[in-house]
Amino acid sequence: MLEQLQNNLAKIIRNLKSEGKITEDNIRDTLRLVRRSLLEADVNYKVVKEFIDRVQEKAVGVVVTKSLTPGQQMVKIFRDELTQLLGAKQYHLRTAAIPPTIIMLVGLHGCGKTTFAAKLALQLKKQDHKPLLVSVDVYRPAAQQQLEVLAKQIDISIYQPPVNGLKFSKESKVISWISKAVDYARQQHLDTLILDTAGRLQIDAEMMGELVALKKVLKPQNILFVADGMTGQDAVNVVKTFNERLEIDGIILTKMDSDARGGAALSIVSVTGKPIFYLSIGEKLENLEVFHPDRIANRILGLGDIVTLVEKVQAAVDAEETAKLEQKLLKRQFTLDDYLHQVRQIKKMGPLENILMMIPGFGKVKNINIDDRELLRSEVIIQSMTREERRDPAIINGSRRKRIARGSGTNPADVNRLLNQYWQLIKITKQMGRMKLPGNLAHLHLGN
Repeated sequence: MLEQLQNNLAKIIRNLKSEGKITEDNIRDTLRLVRRSLLEADVNYKVVKEFIDRVQEKAVGVVVTKSLTPGQQMVKIFRDELTQLLGAKQYHLRTAAIPPTIIMLVGLHGCGKTTFAAKLALQLKKQDHKPLLVSVDVYRPAAQQQLEVLAKQIDISIYQPPVNGLKFSKESKVISWISKAVDYARQQHLDTLILDTAGRLQIDAEMMGELVALKKVLKPQNILFVADGMTGQDAVNVVKTFNERLEIDGIILTKMDSDARGGAALSIVSVTGKPIFYLSIGEKLENLEVFHPDRIANRILGLGDIVTLVEKVQAAVDAEETAKLEQKLLKRQFTLDDYLHQVRQIKKMGPLENILMMIPGFGKVKNINIDDRELLRSEVIIQSMTREERRDPAIINGSRRKRIARGSGTNPADVNRLLNQYWQLIKITKQMGRMKLPGNLAHLHLGN
């Protein structure tokens, strides 16, 4: 997410930190580079101008405190202004006084509404809510089947319309379905209804009319616009149009794990005046982040995001299970089955590169091959072993390695590498005598 902008700003900040003092000349040179980097990231030019003007106003004549170097003082200014640009604070979904809370998702076709609906339902479920998924997309083929498949994957309730349909116009049919879905949610004591509406390839009167009618009937607590993070400034313009008709409450940015420039994230709040609620950062249903402007500002400036990293570890790791594994390590009873369990917990946290970039200063580390396929490779290798081999890896000789490699579709070198990583972990534990494990991060695979 915003990788190119992060890299550019990191270089600028490193150069600035090397300066002995802040002068008008180095402020001007720095801001020129920042302006160019923001425009290259597809940030709205008006937003860029206002951002640069605010930074310059604060930087000129700044009093450097004793606890900060001039470079650090400038970084603080950049961080504060980026946080403001991104919305200043975290926003929360409104809840209904009488359940269910209704969350209506709107947006163009292909922006990721259906997948986001399932991701949000999963996150709410983890927070002890009881969500209901409903699709009123009667236009896109298999739209409702797609949501049904996702709902089954995460064991979430879904309201299905009658098989035979209803003999009304499509708009009337949609209104009828959703009214019945609200009644169903109340009968089943489900506290949140997530509504996946139909999208279009472009904005049209029929689409907006249907959404306005849905809003009038449902009176949803939250109308969230789902924007494709890859579309840049186009996403900003579309949000403005939707907001004029629907008065949306907030924005979701999807596909933020892509190689898109990501300027929409930095422009959309300022241009629309609406906050970002969530970021979708991967294909898996677990890859959804609550949007924290200050944390994202830190990431953009290469300062890391330890708080989010800790939250991800806590969400993926069962504390009681981790304590048991720690004791197994200390007693030298840690098996490859335990190792496999740790690998699977790491996978829940999302792409490795995203995780490691939350560590302050990691962006400066060069020549490290971060390959998520290494986790999958480790998983299939262990699954290709017998129960006896997993319990006692010492019995795995040359012929067994060849058999495991054939069974996992890898080669003996891959099996050797996995076993070496396992034995290194056992060796380190033995040498340290007593080691406090830092969650799953002790077992991160960084490839070769």
